[in-house]
Amino acid sequence: MSQKLIFLDIDGTLTEPGSNVPPDSALEAMKKTKEKGNKVFLCTGRNVGMLSPLLKYDFDGMVALGGGYVMVGDEVIFDCPMDNAQRDLAMDVLKRNGVFRTIEARDATYGDESLGDFLKDAEGGNSEIERWRKALAEGLGIRPMSEYDGRPIYKVVIMCTKSEQLDEAKEVLGKDFAFMIQDVAAHNCLNGDIVNRKFDKGQGIRLICDKLGVPIEDTYGFGDSMNDKEMIETVGTSVVMANGSETLKKMADVVCPSVTEDGLYKAFADLGLI
Repeated sequence: MSQKLIFLDIDGTLTEPGSNVPPDSALEAMKKTKEKGNKVFLCTGRNVGMLSPLLKYDFDGMVALGGGYVMVGDEVIFDCPMDNAQRDLAMDVLKRNGVFRTIEARDATYGDESLGDFLKDAEGGNSEIERWRKALAEGLGIRPMSEYDGRPIYKVVIMCTKSEQLDEAKEVLGKDFAFMIQDVAAHNCLNGDIVNRKFDKGQGIRLICDKLGVPIEDTYGFGDSMNDKEMIETVGTSVVMANGSETLKKMADVVCPSVTEDGLYKAFADLGLI
């Protein structure tokens, strides 16, 4: 059987949102598929710093920062931060419109100091909101924006209460950046990512396929939210978790049980990956 490449989102897919501990069944599925000669990659919006607790589980590489930083084994094959002018323009226009900003470098994350208070009032079934709430609550390395030291930034996570707050940002940034807004709106909170149009999760998967000489039809992607859209559109076989976005489920080849119901293991078994 030809080698398969498997790409796993983290929050809401491999783990419960905000967690760094996959279910035992997911770890068993990964172990068994690797024993068959397949490779397993993280494919996540997280930066390397925030995904690093998962690296002990022996992944074969990563598509990190929504595609802005891609590795096969220990080799970096793509690295695309914003330039300083893009970063400064984004930061200024978002701040001017009262949008809460969290900026992600490769190994560090910086958030507006008032973000924690803002999230306390946000409710709803949004895995990205839950991830940031837990990251703030548990001190997973989100530093105050005042400590930002000018290091390269790959993407901006945004949160606001009204879509109109993003109008000016979309006007001045839309040529170079995509606004990936979650379709599961928490109460009184819109959130999403501003991502360079030069990359996305799907393009990162294609780079890994080219590097390893594996055809795209031999790839499998697992996700749950709209920031997995390009991955779901790119892979040969797309799988969305039952706990995921209803919009994304309609795009998927397969809908599997949720992350809390051994969904990855069951899907790996059903797809012949173990």
